[in-house]
Amino acid sequence: MITEKTDLHMHSYYSDGYHSPEKLIEKAKNHGIQILSITDHDSVNGISEATEYAEKFGIEVIPGVEISTDIRDTEVHILGYFVDAKNKDLEHYLNFFREERYKRAIRMVKKLNILDLDITLDDVLVFAKDSAIGRPHIAQALLAKGQVKSFFEAFYKYIGNHAPAYERKVHLSPQSAFKIINDAGGLSFIAHPGNMPEILIKELIDAGVDGIEVIHPSHSPEQVKFYRGIVIEYFLLESGGSDFHGGKREDDENLGKYYTSPKVVDTMRTRLVKNIE
Repeated sequence: MITEKTDLHMHSYYSDGYHSPEKLIEKAKNHGIQILSITDHDSVNGISEATEYAEKFGIEVIPGVEISTDIRDTEVHILGYFVDAKNKDLEHYLNFFREERYKRAIRMVKKLNILDLDITLDDVLVFAKDSAIGRPHIAQALLAKGQVKSFFEAFYKYIGNHAPAYERKVHLSPQSAFKIINDAGGLSFIAHPGNMPEILIKELIDAGVDGIEVIHPSHSPEQVKFYRGIVIEYFLLESGGSDFHGGKREDDENLGKYYTSPKVVDTMRTRLVKNIE
């Protein structure tokens, strides 16, 4: 029996992924993925491109996005599915946060310069191009300039959380993210909760989140069971995927390995219908 694979967490070069939307579709096809969602950080620019190209392969693309929020000084990523990529309020919000990402990159480059590292914003833009600038782009620039020996060294030595050149992103509250996603016709999910304290998960549930990303490369089998139990207990929706980025992340092995089922997407659609009744 052939397993129908659904990967609801992938990134293209419109945020911090390595590949174009078209290349993601091709890779998904090669790994037996029939349904996928490109969930770029603060960007929906790759959705129409991916949707059009996916038709050639009989692959369905669920419009998605990933938004950073903050609760109790803890960064929490929220995934949005079935969003209207042309929604004006969503577009306005994403444009604002892409601009803030640009300003953040400027501040981080200045900190790196103070640490005597040879890097400029233009070096970073070579890798970011027109996408939402993220730390992976800075890491790639540092590696290309010979300032670090590996992509991961850039993070643990300079730009990772609490490292000397780290700068926090501008965040909004989870409730605001839920509203933005809901107003754009979508559903909101807690992304890769990992070791998030249960009290925070409960706060997000009380705040109105629609679901939890149960399957993720960072989740152990025990965590998958735990989060699925929470989904059942609180009548939430379930999501899952590879969180594939490609390139220096060296995470190709996650494609086709971490996935959920088409039934999960069907349940999402049912919830959406109930939301508009």
